[in-house]
This record gives sequence, structure tokens and C-alpha cells, in this order.
Amino acid sequence: MGSPVILLDIDGVLNPLERPHRGFRRHRCSPRGVSYRLWLNAGHGRMLLDLAESTGAELTWASYWCEEANQWIAPLVGLPELPFVPIPGFPGPAAGGTLGAWKARHVVAWAAGRPFAWFEDEPDAAGSVAAEPDSGEHLLVWVDPATGLDEGHIERAAEWLARLSG
Repeated sequence: MGSPVILLDIDGVLNPLERPHRGFRRHRCSPRGVSYRLWLNAGHGRMLLDLAESTGAELTWASYWCEEANQWIAPLVGLPELPFVPIPGFPGPAAGGTLGAWKARHVVAWAAGRPFAWFEDEPDAAGSVAAEPDSGEHLLVWVDPATGLDEGHIERAAEWLARLSG
């Protein structure tokens, strides 16, 4: 078992789907020439960095943004460049499963047995991770995509990660 990982989705987690509460600002970005309007909270970076530091875990993107997250999202939320799980575009249900199952397959393969806490908004991701044969210890912290990440999600991950080392 290696050091734990904190996996971070973007859309629905850092970027809520509905107009969020105080602390969020509207941003525009254009990865690969496609324009997006995002709600992001600069305070999330500090919360996540504190979580990683206090638990000895490695922060990693687990989003379809992949390496683009370092250019377009990290600077806006106060994160440094992070490693990322290479998640290819979802080929659709004909490829075997749902969006959550597709992401879970790539997350579990990338984690390679390391324990991980994953901030994710796909409702079927938890069951999909558990169904992967090589999945190690994990916690899926489900985030309501309408409201996004909050302190309660961070606390839940912190408690679970602390139990791993204790």
C-alpha cells in the first residue's frame, strides 16, 4: 500500500452546476478552443492543500479536464500543478457502462492499489469503484453537483484519511 491519494473532479465538484453560494466567482476559459463558463471558489485550493498536508496524501485531478486542469482550473482556485488520472472521453453506454463506471475504471487502474478519497459527483461512481477487481481501500465523497464542494466534504475525507494512518 502506497501513500494515499486525494482525487479531485472538477465539474459538479469545484464547478457547481447551479449558481453557488458566497465565495464563488464566474470565470471563462477555453481549453482546446471550446469556451466554458465556470463558477470557482479560490478558497477551495487552500482547503484541499491543507487536507493533503495534514494527511500526507497526494492531490490529483480525476476529471475529464486531465492536464488542462493545471492550466485552466488550478490557478483560479489556488492549486499548484497536480498529477492527473488520464481519463479518455466517455465513448457512450455501448462501450460498457455509465459515465461513473468509465471514470471509476480509469481511477482504479491509475491508483494501482493505493488508498484514495475521491471527490466526485457521479451517483454511480461508488458502486463502480467497488465493482473493479483491483480496487484498494477507498472513500468516495459524493458531492451534490448543484452546490459543489464544501467544508463537510473535506472533513469527511480528513477523518477517513486519518483512520488509514492510525
